[in-house]
Amino acid sequence: MCSQNLSRNWVARHNNRGRREGATNRRRIPMRKLMLALAATVAFAGSAFAEPVRISVGSYNLNNLPFPVAQGLGLYEKEGLEVTVENFASGGSKTLQALVAGSTDIAVGFYDHTIQMQAQKKAVVAFVMLARNSGLVLAGGSKSTFDPANPETIKGAKIGITSPGSSSDFFVRYYLQRHGLSADDISLIGVGSGSAAVAALEQGKVDLLVNYDPAATFIEAKGVGKILIDGRSDEGAKAIYGGIYPTSVLYATQSFIEANPQTIQKVTNATVKALEWMNSHSAEEIVEKLPKEFISGDRDTYVKAVENAKAIFSKDGRINEDDIKTPLAVLKSFNEKVAAAEIDLAKTYTNEFVAAVPNVPAN
Repeated sequence: MCSQNLSRNWVARHNNRGRREGATNRRRIPMRKLMLALAATVAFAGSAFAEPVRISVGSYNLNNLPFPVAQGLGLYEKEGLEVTVENFASGGSKTLQALVAGSTDIAVGFYDHTIQMQAQKKAVVAFVMLARNSGLVLAGGSKSTFDPANPETIKGAKIGITSPGSSSDFFVRYYLQRHGLSADDISLIGVGSGSAAVAALEQGKVDLLVNYDPAATFIEAKGVGKILIDGRSDEGAKAIYGGIYPTSVLYATQSFIEANPQTIQKVTNATVKALEWMNSHSAEEIVEKLPKEFISGDRDTYVKAVENAKAIFSKDGRINEDDIKTPLAVLKSFNEKVAAAEIDLAKTYTNEFVAAVPNVPAN
């Protein structure tokens, strides 16, 4: 009797425990589903509330390479940004116009534009350095008679530049001024950059071409012409300009920076991480990360062009206050507005955002 009672009691306790555990398990299942639903909601909200920013690039020359590298690495997305990109293949002057007109928020363009704008009483500020040196070359076509040792031989030449008002335009004008010549002695023709620029030289539309990599490497690889003046190295830039000539930067209007400091910081974070990543990876690895539309010509030659250009890229995004004196000196030599203005270089750039980049490398 006692044994039967104990048995019945054990069964009752066991059944009750089973019912409690079953109820607990039933409660766990909805909770797990709820957690998954919440995670999905958070992920959707993150993408839905990504901050939009419009960034325009002057061309796909290699001076601007850190920008598409940051895109390819997904660094802007990791900063919570939704970047809309517009490429003005005709050159950086069009990008500058878009920025001033308010149709873009940030420009990937050349530092010397900030000096030009200050001379016109417009505040445009560079905040990340991409290319610390010129990278420009002057190449002659197969029928060119220009000899750099005899500057007078440039007279009558049709010279291809990316676009009027671009740094390639400044290059030619500064060269002419230094050698006692003027723009009336030659013809300047906008031909864009990359394969379009190489084609202009190959087809004889221009006698000389002032351009950047990858065009510079393609010219010699295809046997289209010969590089006569090379500003890709520090030594070459010093021979041409008298010093290092910083080129590609990220810049925005002072008003946009002041109104959107968090956006500027996020863009800076992503871009500086891209520069650091590029410094520790090969040209082949860099090209592997690029959006397809950025690569022009055959891939092997493009990789070689990236290798040739690697020395011009900044390693940390900081703008050097001594180097930016070179573009000012160049512009003053032929640009009447810049020459007449009291340019305050301290107002053309800031390192504030680069200094605040978290010390977290790109993956």
